[in-house]
Amino acid sequence: MGRSDGEMILLWTLPVVGVVWLSAFLLFPGFVQPMSPTLSAEEVAAFYRDPENLPRIRYSMILFNWFAVGLIPILALIVLQIRRMAHRTPIFSYAIIACAAGGPTIFLMANLFWLTAAFRPMRDPQLTLMFNDLAWVTFSSQVGFLIAQNVILALAIHLDRQARPVFQRWVAHFNLVVAVLLVPAAFTGAAMTGPIAWDGLLTFWVRNLAIGLWIVVMAVVLRQAIERQRVEGETVAA
Repeated sequence: MGRSDGEMILLWTLPVVGVVWLSAFLLFPGFVQPMSPTLSAEEVAAFYRDPENLPRIRYSMILFNWFAVGLIPILALIVLQIRRMAHRTPIFSYAIIACAAGGPTIFLMANLFWLTAAFRPMRDPQLTLMFNDLAWVTFSSQVGFLIAQNVILALAIHLDRQARPVFQRWVAHFNLVVAVLLVPAAFTGAAMTGPIAWDGLLTFWVRNLAIGLWIVVMAVVLRQAIERQRVEGETVAA
């Protein structure tokens, strides 16, 4: 099996992970209709105590915890492509590796807080409210690793001076646009209502759709790059 075959195997894990993520997203009742930050402690506790919600919360978070590392393969493939770019330094690939370590870890922490809130639903409502706040604020506001990842990738693409660059320039511009769309979510902790609240237009809908679109677009351009490199390798070998 050649190097490109291993890369394609990693790439094809992404659709499987995507189906699991979508299933977990729809299973968690707090995402289908985003919970409001203005709910009282009693209302939040009632959400977790609801006999219909409780198993859905637990099993959706278990699914997310199993597959939260699903972004690591695509980030590893991006690192490999950066190493094939015409740079005089490996710093861009090292920086992406650091982002790959941080992003999934933060997501796992948010899942842990939701799961903890659902673990003992009969506890003091104030404690349930605290865990719920921790989960939502962590999930929504910790976008720094994602923004840095997109900006670093865009910079690496712009500095790739090969006659035939690994990625076309529009991929760099796309990554910068996604980075900008993620910025409002960083201010989630400063608002309980409006577009930057954790259930708001910019923080919940725009942010999550931007991340989903980034995964799809990067998977497509990675596949194109890997297939092109495979053809070029076969031509050289012939």
